Amino acid sequence: MGSSRREPVSDLQMTDWGTRSLAARSRWSRVDSTRNPNFFRCFAPYYSLMSLHSTTATTSSAHRRPIYRIYVDEVGNADLGSSDDPNHRFLSLTGICVNLEYVRTTLAPEMERLKSAHFESHPDEPVVLHRKEMLSGEPPFASLKNPAVREQFNAELLAAFERWEYGIITVCLDKRKFLETYGPWAKDPYHHGMATLLEHYTRFLEGKNATGDVMAESRGSKEDLRLKEAFSGLWETGTDYIQASRFQERLTSRQLKVKSKSANIAGLQLADLLAHPSWVHLLLTHGLREKLPPPFGAQVIGILKGKFLDEVTEVLRP
Repeated sequence: MGSSRREPVSDLQMTDWGTRSLAARSRWSRVDSTRNPNFFRCFAPYYSLMSLHSTTATTSSAHRRPIYRIYVDEVGNADLGSSDDPNHRFLSLTGICVNLEYVRTTLAPEMERLKSAHFESHPDEPVVLHRKEMLSGEPPFASLKNPAVREQFNAELLAAFERWEYGIITVCLDKRKFLETYGPWAKDPYHHGMATLLEHYTRFLEGKNATGDVMAESRGSKEDLRLKEAFSGLWETGTDYIQASRFQERLTSRQLKVKSKSANIAGLQLADLLAHPSWVHLLLTHGLREKLPPPFGAQVIGILKGKFLDEVTEVLRP
């Protein structure tokens, strides 16, 4: 990772968070109108995009496109009936974009070494990083109840967050505004979130002349079906902003990949660890949250902010 400026993932440009010049809006002022009341977007292409590209180029033939995967995790729920509850007002989907070759050679092996250095496990029952269990010190993370062990582990985890090469897209839906705007015509919030996530993931892939797929952690049969239907519908019909042919050219599968937590997928574990701090950062940025994160969460947010090569953050209002 260097300090030189690289092309942003999105073609949106901003001079300040939450503001944007009319010139910079151009065609976006039209295409974003239907979702303007509802979304905040934080697109953080923080990692060396050129480095990721060149790594792939050295391990494949010149004509072969790099292959990426976006690992998706959520914060909140899609229940519109809870939109007036401050604790359940927002639904966000966070996607972690990683080159699959980098996952194989670096991310997965380093994550396994980190876990084996701090937690006991058996190959038949591997340790799977999960934010909530780690915070509470529940098994298999009981060792984190020891302050010295937690301090050491946190330091190594923060260093890994900074060292690993990935990009993050977070889409946050204000369910209250969404419901106020569309009323009985309000569609499934998951569909809106997935549509926005795929639009920007597709633009990222186009910018890298790459292809990729999408993977999410299983949340239960009902939630899994909701996401799968949203994904396949978007792949087949496109959106108001991206035609189906563009999705189909860049996305290698019409099916959303869903894996259980026990599958020990490194990218899904990284998404689980970063989805909440990314969501908190987004709400804090726009004055929609007063409670500050705890010290470790603040450190994670600090690392993410420090890695932004170019950031586009919007609050879209009626």
